Amino acid sequence: MTALNQPEPWLRGPVDGVPPALQPAAHALIMAREDIDEAVSGLTADELWATPGGAASIGFHVAHLTGSTDRLLTYARGETLSSEQKAALLRERGVSETRPQLQTLLAEWHAAVDAALDRLRATDERTLGDARGVGKAQLPSTVLGLIFHAAEHAARHTGQIVTTAKVVRRGPAA
Repeated sequence: MTALNQPEPWLRGPVDGVPPALQPAAHALIMAREDIDEAVSGLTADELWATPGGAASIGFHVAHLTGSTDRLLTYARGETLSSEQKAALLRERGVSETRPQLQTLLAEWHAAVDAALDRLRATDERTLGDARGVGKAQLPSTVLGLIFHAAEHAARHTGQIVTTAKVVRRGPAA
């Protein structure tokens, strides 16, 4: 069981308005949001920004997920990054120095998931195989490839957040 003792998101039924082919991505994003909320609950600022063994901090992972989810779904729509997104990417790279508070990071992550779900709802399943270019180099992908990557990327970083939270809560080895 996960958030509020409910089954995992994929066992709660379809996400309203999301096309059937994109339900797994929607469920993965919702699960990432819930798992991150649970993992970071009660972290101190020092724990949020700790880098045990040189690993990236939890704060960095949450900030990165927010920006990367937005960027990947921008490419899925066939758009290039806006000046605001480019500025956000620069801020993301320096987040370990600015160290925003946990509540700020979580609010931004929640907004990114909500926006991602809205983007999934607006995606026409007939476009899933359409070619999309990624980044300055316009590396090849598809609408579905980018949506899938946004979901699996969120799952990968969520695992890192959950594990790092356990490590930092435990403190230095005795």
